Amino acid sequence: MSAETTTQVASATPAALAAPRPRPRLPGSLLAGGAIIALLLLCGIAPALVAPYDPLAFDYTAILQPPGWAHPFGTDNFGRDILSRTIWAAQVDLQIAIFSTLFPAVFGTLAGCLLGYAGGWPDLLFRRLVDIIVTIPFVVLVIAIVAVLGPGLINMYIAISAVGWIVYARLMRGEIVAQKRRDYAAAGRVMGYGRARIIFRHLLPNAISPILVYWMTDMSLAILLGSSLGYLGLGAQPPTAEWGVLIADGKNFMTTAWWMSIFPGFAIVLAGMGFSLLGDGMAQWLRRRA
Repeated sequence: MSAETTTQVASATPAALAAPRPRPRLPGSLLAGGAIIALLLLCGIAPALVAPYDPLAFDYTAILQPPGWAHPFGTDNFGRDILSRTIWAAQVDLQIAIFSTLFPAVFGTLAGCLLGYAGGWPDLLFRRLVDIIVTIPFVVLVIAIVAVLGPGLINMYIAISAVGWIVYARLMRGEIVAQKRRDYAAAGRVMGYGRARIIFRHLLPNAISPILVYWMTDMSLAILLGSSLGYLGLGAQPPTAEWGVLIADGKNFMTTAWWMSIFPGFAIVLAGMGFSLLGDGMAQWLRRRA
């Protein structure tokens, strides 16, 4: 290599090193999931602006009408518009997705941080508790608690929260155990930082990514579970418009009015797909930023 070429390479190297790192592109799944969730949020926040009819208004002149121009999703056995009821049900199901997962996510994350960092007998006791809980199916536990407390949304939130925080705590505990062995955590201890500062200012920001990704997926599972409990009569109660309740209302009309159950079922699938795509896209985006 000539001296001139060597000089050019040497002069270009600092500029290349100083060049700003390109921002990672947003994954397509993140954009698609965000668009679906944005549509559902619009329906949930302002259903009166989107729904063409009152979801509780009876119209005995339009009983069990198939999908058409006047009623794109058809009507039920009381003449109520299925499209309007499906849109209004988004409000209830999004509340289920948020309120059923918010407390477990926050409490489980905090518990996992403290247990993973402290170790000792509290951590051992928690691991034994997890071993017991995982032997019983999650849905069975929730149904049993709701059956004891009684049907209704509030009791359903309590039942899901009482069991759901275990998963978040287990996930966060594993991340904290891995993070506290790294050099930056050891450096913080050597510098005399307190436990609270090490946990919440250093370990938690580096361990929160899996929690955020799982939270998105857990919201879709919460909607599915809430709809299942509504179908069984343990969740939202009629005449509240909720996707599981709408499916239950139409189960006796599947051969004559299939639209009563099919369209709310599509809404559940759409919501689950939206949250799943959002979680998958968020995972890809966080990996690219790492």
